[in-house]
Amino acid sequence: MKKLILSVAAVFAFGFASAQEVKFGAKAGVNYSNFSGDVEGADAKIGFQVGGFAEIGLSEKFFLQPELMYTSLGAKTDFMGVEVTQTADYIVLPVMAKYYVADAFSLEAGPQIGFLMSSKLKAEGESVDVKDQLNSTDFGFNIGAGYDFTEKISAGLRYTLGISNIAKDSGDESVQNANFALALSYKF
Repeated sequence: MKKLILSVAAVFAFGFASAQEVKFGAKAGVNYSNFSGDVEGADAKIGFQVGGFAEIGLSEKFFLQPELMYTSLGAKTDFMGVEVTQTADYIVLPVMAKYYVADAFSLEAGPQIGFLMSSKLKAEGESVDVKDQLNSTDFGFNIGAGYDFTEKISAGLRYTLGISNIAKDSGDESVQNANFALALSYKF
């Protein structure tokens, strides 16, 4: 196991050492999120994301893109005729492997970890803090695609599949975040 970890670390170290270029940028976008798993009657809600990234060139077509994002996820449901919205705000750290299949079009995939900042239930103008009912960390896997309009401006569409149970003390039931995001990016 140690040899495998050291081998992976050496590959990454060599990749960083021979990186062709590093570009930094900012991105912002819209989320369309919901809960998946053992959840019934949940509907998607609109949220947002904002943050920054580094695009590290490992070859002419292959890049590593770590990100630091603030994202607002959650879902809404109808409870006895009252619309209830749950919002869960996270700081997420995705690390994307990005491959340019054409000059301006890229495909990406990679894991992420999220740290819960707040969670609230809102209904009829009232808001209740429910952060203590959710686990403080969330793991997910991302797949997506991007298009570079110019050397500095791009857009991306990404799906995040939650792979960890976000609900505390849920017994045999499991609840995950699920999210589609559309974001615009600007490289400095």
